[in-house]
Amino acid sequence: MLQIVQTRTVEADELLSKLLARGKLTDESILKVVRRTLSDVQEEGDKAVIRYTRKLDAPRIAVKDLKVTREEFGEAYLEVPSEFIDAITQARTNIEAFHKRQLRTSWLSTEDDGVLLGHLIRPLKRVGVCVPSVSQLLVSSLLMSVIPATVAGVEEIAVCTAPMRNRDINPYMLVAAGECGIQEVYKCGGAQAVAAMAYGTETIPAVDKIVGPGNLYVQFAKKEVYGHVDIDKLAGPSEVLVIADSTADPDFVAADLISQAEHGPECAAILVTPSQGFAEQVKKSIEVQGESLPRYDQLTQSFENYGVAFIVSDLPEAVAFANEIAPEHLELHLENPLDWLGEIQNAGAILIGPYSPEAVGDYIAGPNHILPTGTAARYASPLSVDDFLKKTSLISYTKTALEKVTPAVVKLAEVEGLEGHAAAMKIRFEED
Repeated sequence: MLQIVQTRTVEADELLSKLLARGKLTDESILKVVRRTLSDVQEEGDKAVIRYTRKLDAPRIAVKDLKVTREEFGEAYLEVPSEFIDAITQARTNIEAFHKRQLRTSWLSTEDDGVLLGHLIRPLKRVGVCVPSVSQLLVSSLLMSVIPATVAGVEEIAVCTAPMRNRDINPYMLVAAGECGIQEVYKCGGAQAVAAMAYGTETIPAVDKIVGPGNLYVQFAKKEVYGHVDIDKLAGPSEVLVIADSTADPDFVAADLISQAEHGPECAAILVTPSQGFAEQVKKSIEVQGESLPRYDQLTQSFENYGVAFIVSDLPEAVAFANEIAPEHLELHLENPLDWLGEIQNAGAILIGPYSPEAVGDYIAGPNHILPTGTAARYASPLSVDDFLKKTSLISYTKTALEKVTPAVVKLAEVEGLEGHAAAMKIRFEED
């Protein structure tokens, strides 16, 4: 399943270009559908949301079913095992603890001349969260979206997730929401959910920001409503890159590549190693381990599309290669991984050593797993508390302090041709 190629060859360059191009939002046919959906929801509200939800998810859903009731939350708790609640509690505790360390407070600075400067930091008032729950049940993404918002102090958090065909939300998703203190859940997903949260409907009040993962329809919709509301980021297909030397365990590496590939055929599982023999061992282990997994056909397709082992000359080249790809997840299976940490410039999350698989980061370690994809780690960061805060600048000058800077302000304003700005400074000292 895993393709093995030497770097600095035509084949390697072609595969690298293919990897770097994946997940780009360029599908005009999807964009056309999304724009029509957004327009319909903006004009028709609940009626359009229900029409699309009936077509795509639950044929018998009605407007009265759109918002999840307290009774439905209670029924969901009866359907899930206590072990799931225990796991959610453990994950929530770790995620909360990590994100609380990101909190920042407002600050003021007073200079000797009486100038007061500062930042006033406030949470957003209302946030919407999109979470897939039908094609893939991403309970963990609910936690990663909701908990940072809660830690930031967001007053209102609305979750939109698609219902099953029987009009119910998956009970695991509802219990996860309940355990995070979320009671506002709506039965809709896809572009129609993004539209409802952006523009508001009779049932779903508009939000200030939309976060969360989703398919291309969701990502296109988020891109289209940006500016009307804020969004977190445009998330492409997931990816992992493993740098490994000959001391690594090939079965561990194979398992981690498989765990990424099972997300879907557009996901990338990349190995970078100086050892051809090690790459061959990983390839064989993938084939053995994959046969026993229920998503074997999907794994095979994913590895055929974007499963590659690049053979490099040495570890410095491996690190340079990883920095070029800027992966969402980067695993270091090296004899001395910390020695290389300072060389990593571009990665959404770095998992260090053989006992730090991507899976522990996805679910329970604490750092956020909503990460930049598709080379966006060159400039973007994981979802964090900062994404749910807004900053307001504070400026206060005394007369004495303003007089000192007036000549400089006047000069700059005159150069820009903004005489009104200059006059606004000079008028305060005309009597003097």
